[in-house]
Amino acid sequence: MTETPVESVRRAFHLLHELNRQRVSSVRHLHGATGLPKPTIVRLLDTLIALGYVVNDRRQGGYQVTSLVRSLSAGFHGDPLVVEAARPWAIAFTRKFQWPVAVAVLDRDAVAVRFSTIPDSPVSPFHATINMRLQLMSRGLGRAYIAFCPPSERNLLLDMLAVSDDPEAEAARDRDAALTLLAMIRQAGFAERSATVEPKSSSTIAVPVMLGRKVLATVGVTYFTSAIPKAQAIARYVPPLKEMARNIQTSVLLLKQGGAPERDSR
Repeated sequence: MTETPVESVRRAFHLLHELNRQRVSSVRHLHGATGLPKPTIVRLLDTLIALGYVVNDRRQGGYQVTSLVRSLSAGFHGDPLVVEAARPWAIAFTRKFQWPVAVAVLDRDAVAVRFSTIPDSPVSPFHATINMRLQLMSRGLGRAYIAFCPPSERNLLLDMLAVSDDPEAEAARDRDAALTLLAMIRQAGFAERSATVEPKSSSTIAVPVMLGRKVLATVGVTYFTSAIPKAQAIARYVPPLKEMARNIQTSVLLLKQGGAPERDSR
């Protein structure tokens, strides 16, 4: 004899299944995909959030699963763990210094912004940057990646950029000059956006999030150049950026072990 399924459980797993198929979902999308009434979806989402399986983040445009879904053996298909780990630290940085922070991961021959605290910043130079692709040799977040990644990966990326038709990749075509620039960035311990690219009214300082020799992501703060002199910005923001990168690394390790980031981001 087949037992009748518990309807609320069936609906919850149906909703979680759809959430797990998308990077970010809205109530409208979930309603169209599952056929569940919107009030039911909202109640289920609230429950899944309370249990830690889902997060609602307006910075990323909707609802998404957390790494806790791995405990259900359903797989985690959202952003990399490093983005989840970085979220509370990035928000805390912006709350303290006001300027927006971005977290970027490698996307073929560029880095792509996967998290931003622009909604938390009262002085952001940008309206939105999520999913924006940034060039490796001209942008702060990109330079922080290619400068600190392993030499074999760096050379492969430079080979890709050398044949790119992107004007901002021009610097990669002179290999010696490119390697000299990247060596200077490594020696300094941070990267800055090239002064030759727009918008020239702002600048970005970025550092890598490392795990061994691998660059997991890059994190950077963007500020108006008219608000603070470059030397003062470097002195003020590089130390806390590096501290944030170390904290993110620790949080990544905790998430891999089934824990959670320590800082409360509410």
